[in-house]
Formats: sequence, structure tokens, C-alpha cells
Amino acid sequence: MQIATWNVNSIRTRQEHVVAWLQQNPVDVLCLQETKVVDADFPRSPFEQLNYHVYVSGQKSYNGVAILSRSPLTDVSTGFTPILGEAIATSLSEIDTQKRLITGVIAGIRIINLYVPNGAAVGGEKYEYKLRWLQVLREYLQSLLIVSANICICGDFNIALEDCDLHDPVNLTGNIMASELERQALREILALGFSDAFRKFTSEAGHYSWWDYRGGAFRRNLGWRIDHHYLTADLYKQAKSCFIDITPRKLSKPSDHAPVVVEV
Repeated sequence: MQIATWNVNSIRTRQEHVVAWLQQNPVDVLCLQETKVVDADFPRSPFEQLNYHVYVSGQKSYNGVAILSRSPLTDVSTGFTPILGEAIATSLSEIDTQKRLITGVIAGIRIINLYVPNGAAVGGEKYEYKLRWLQVLREYLQSLLIVSANICICGDFNIALEDCDLHDPVNLTGNIMASELERQALREILALGFSDAFRKFTSEAGHYSWWDYRGGAFRRNLGWRIDHHYLTADLYKQAKSCFIDITPRKLSKPSDHAPVVVEV
């Protein structure tokens, strides 16, 4: 089974790119982030014509996640509240207001599609929100691991976990998306029993999934690897490949992210 993740930076703007990519790469599951559209306005028809089932959780202009799946998903839910209960809604009311998580099960694999907050700047209010969000994610995953053995967490994590995931670690480490507190929060999540699928097959630096639109960053390969697939132990063992497809990033008016595909 091939599972892809792609921050499309507006599904309506990038609809033709995603359709064309799926025609060339008919993955079993495609997880999208930053769809930036309310559920009623998500362009379902082009993907349903490609025989994908469409599951969405969106909001106007910001955030938003979706899963496109060739087979129907079961046990679909959005946000943290369905798993953690109303305590999250009352004690951390902001957490589920932003549409950043959707999950479902296919062929015995629970897929969790995430759009982790960016954080804006180390030490700021949005940074503290990001750290709280990651803490809640850890609690959410702890609960799911009790009932789900095979889990694939994927999406835009907005964190470069290691220095080799940065084009300029000397100057970027310690800044937003590469600060120690963000990295530590992600390591604590992975310590629950998840491993990085991409690093199973590729250990060297220089492979990135996001490039700033400014300064010719893509042409100069000044990127960050912030889009990930993390797998539980058995899935990690059976994983056959994981790669970043930079082809869509070469298109006119592309998303600033590239798809990442894992085969399990």
C-alpha cells in the first residue's frame, strides 16, 4: 500500500496539480494539508472521478486536512476530542477549533493526517500553542496505541527533527521549526513507538520536502525536511520504500511543499 502526504497550500489553487499527480501516481491514500476551504466547498468531484473516497475537515482560508482513499475508510474522526473526550474541549478550547487532524482506518492501518502548527517565532504565543498542541497529540496517540497496533502518522509537522533535515543547520538550528523544545516534543511522541520511514532508506542530508518561495530556494535546494511519515514497529519493518517527489514543486505556481510517499 502506498500512502502519500502533501501540503498543497490551498486545494482549490492546486487542484489541477493534485489531479495530475494522482493520475501519474495512483497511490492508495493521499493525505492533504492546508486545504484552506470549508467542507462544503472542497472540490470532491475531480477526485471522486479518479475513484477516490474523500474525507475532509476544513475551515475558511486557513489550515484544513483531507484524506483521499481508493478504498473506503472506517472509524473516521477529526480533531482530538473524539478520542480524548470533552476534557480537551473544555480545558484547551483552542486545540480543536483549528482543523489540523483527521484519521481513519484502511486495511488494518490507522492513518493519522496532521497539520502541526507552524509556531511563527520561538517564544511567542503561537510557539507556546504549538508546544501545547504537540503535548495533546502525544496524549491522543497514547490512547490510540491501546487499541491500534499499526499506525501511520503523516503530514506537515513543521519540524525539522535533525540538523541533516536543514540546508543550513548552523544558522537555522534553534530557530522556529528547528528549536530544541519543538524537537524534544516530537522526540517524546516518537518514543511512544514510532520511527521515521524516510530515514529507514535514506541517511544522508540534502533531501527536503519544503522550500521557501523566496530567494530561489527551490532552484538552489535551500530546503527543509518537515513532512514526515512515522510508523509503528511492524509497519516500519515491512516498509518497502519512502521517497520525496519533487516533480510538482517544479510546476508553475506550485505548492511550496512536495509529496512524500511511503510504501508499506
